[in-house]
Amino acid sequence: MSNSQLTPGIAPGRLPADVIARNFEDVDPPFDMHEAQVAADRCYFCHDAPCITACPTSIDIPLFIRQIVTGTPEAAARTIWDQNILGGMCARVCPTETLCEEACVREAAEGKPVEIGRLQRYATSVAMPKPHPYTRAAPTGKRVAVVGAGPAGLSCAHRLAMKGHDVVIYEARPKPGGLNEYGIAAYKATQDFAQAEVDWLLQIGGIEILCNQRLGRDITLDGLKAQHDAIFLGIGLAGVNSLGIPGERLDGVRDAVEYIAELRQAALPSFAVGRDVVVIGGGMTAVDAAVQSKLLGAENVTMVYRRGKDRMSASGYEQDHAAQVGVKIVYNAVPLKVIGTDKAEAVEFAYAVDGKPEAETFTLKADQVFKAIGQMLAGVPDGLSVEGGKIAGASSGIWAGGDCAAGGEDLTVTAVAEGRDAAEAIHAHLMART
Repeated sequence: MSNSQLTPGIAPGRLPADVIARNFEDVDPPFDMHEAQVAADRCYFCHDAPCITACPTSIDIPLFIRQIVTGTPEAAARTIWDQNILGGMCARVCPTETLCEEACVREAAEGKPVEIGRLQRYATSVAMPKPHPYTRAAPTGKRVAVVGAGPAGLSCAHRLAMKGHDVVIYEARPKPGGLNEYGIAAYKATQDFAQAEVDWLLQIGGIEILCNQRLGRDITLDGLKAQHDAIFLGIGLAGVNSLGIPGERLDGVRDAVEYIAELRQAALPSFAVGRDVVVIGGGMTAVDAAVQSKLLGAENVTMVYRRGKDRMSASGYEQDHAAQVGVKIVYNAVPLKVIGTDKAEAVEFAYAVDGKPEAETFTLKADQVFKAIGQMLAGVPDGLSVEGGKIAGASSGIWAGGDCAAGGEDLTVTAVAEGRDAAEAIHAHLMART
């Protein structure tokens, strides 16, 4: 159901427009220069820094922080981008509290880590308006297809362009950006930052993006093979897991990922939300759907997760943030059915032990229900092996990375790392052939 076809009980304008605008401002305002240098000065500049090991892209964190201390944020940004070309977005959306900041020596000693994410955001924000810091190598004459303009595909394309290859990105959606554009809570990436970062990345040259090109509908692997010397698949996870319970198809029940994508592209004050919202799931998508529902003016928002708090994939920080904005989180409960005749009216749950339902039940009133229980691969082309719902192998000349591939962790930073590493492998393969 599109947002224009409103289910009764789901309505726009539950809060004044100015209140909604304030609700969707940056959660953590960016540092100014003085604040950044004070925060950077807390770093011990460890020789064997555990924060580097904890970063999926292996950014030299002590080095870039020292560069901020010495008043050279542009150099700090270059240190970041050398490993993570989407370092600006990762600074905004990475769960740093479970990655680099959790590994920080200050966290272990004091319970308060160096604010690595905010320092990374400061450095990249200072440097992005400057001329693009990378140039292309001499043209190789090779042409590479990248399927998917998400973090993995963009990272792969930029590194390939640096090596002198020509890259064509085929994107299924109307805009590039993937997860960064369509899957991130609006308050985490304000002022259309996802598109600004894509525009900045394309300044390297040698990259063409073709939108509305879906694999299996508009393009095929055989067709791409005929026109390119190598292919990288960064197609993400387009399918959404179902609840498998009665009432799942009632009006008012929808996929959380679809809701978040629409919200990212909408005029916020006119976006509709229910009065009583129930979100089923325990990951970042569930948190983003629940928090944004509350920020739009839903009166009662409840997240329900089948296991305990310590088993949720959403970090403790994100759970606490949801609670702070008024989201209620219920642990150890599984959905039994959505109640209603033509539209959702309530959801019946059973209390659970380790995800398995017990006899005792309870009911939550709901005019809007969001499913956020994970995504799956959809539309896998012939010739690719799939294990555990991810691409596990490909034929010669084809690489895969990001959420669609085995090892993907549904994190922007991991997708960037896999796209970067695939580009290095593709380059080595093409040059060996040459």
